[in-house]
Amino acid sequence: MAHTSAPTAPDSARAAFFAGAKATIPLVVGALPFGIIFGTLSSAGGLSAWGALAMSAFVFAGSAQFIAVGLLAAGSSVPIIILTTFVVNLRHLLYSASLIPHLKHLPQRWLAPLAFWLTDETFAVVVNHFSAHPNHRHNRWYYLGSALTMYLSWQVWTLLGITVGQSIPDAAGWGLDVAMPVTFIGMTIPYLKNRPMWVSVLVAGAVSVLAHPLPNKLGMMLAAVAGIGAGLAAESRRKPEVTG
Repeated sequence: MAHTSAPTAPDSARAAFFAGAKATIPLVVGALPFGIIFGTLSSAGGLSAWGALAMSAFVFAGSAQFIAVGLLAAGSSVPIIILTTFVVNLRHLLYSASLIPHLKHLPQRWLAPLAFWLTDETFAVVVNHFSAHPNHRHNRWYYLGSALTMYLSWQVWTLLGITVGQSIPDAAGWGLDVAMPVTFIGMTIPYLKNRPMWVSVLVAGAVSVLAHPLPNKLGMMLAAVAGIGAGLAAESRRKPEVTG
């Protein structure tokens, strides 16, 4: 039986940087309509153009930004906005835990910016590469190429939404924001390799739909908690594998 070998690891920092950037381009395309919609809706949420650009530059968390704008438009209090976006972004703790074995040797001047630039898209790209090439000396550059590609493109998409998107009649009603959930689904499915993972995703999905009418995006927080709980429960019921 023929075996498919893993792609060869980049042989220089420059090659690793551009390899990470190239691997991220399909996800950048998926983020384009989401960023434009954010820029378009930011003014409705009470943000100025500079406020929207600053949020993309200093927050750099698409889902949290979208939620924050929606909560601003609904007149939610600042503590509610902070709490909601905090809970939504807790998943980054899990991302970081997965990446620690590959990055813990780096100095703080690397870890701080890489932590800031960590997104769902970059995690999906780099964790796959790190699994194929653990402890490769140029992994940090691969990560940096992916992260900067996502970061710079997000700024451009936000600017497009502010300048061009707001001149398009009813741009929010075009349904372009469906691209990001589809992108997330595409990133998630390949990692669902056992029953607890599937249970967690299915329960979280079901609860998010049922709890969607709750105010202040509480349904999303409830779905996250339910999904994690269901996954842990399913994991505890798994029979230990027997090795021969």
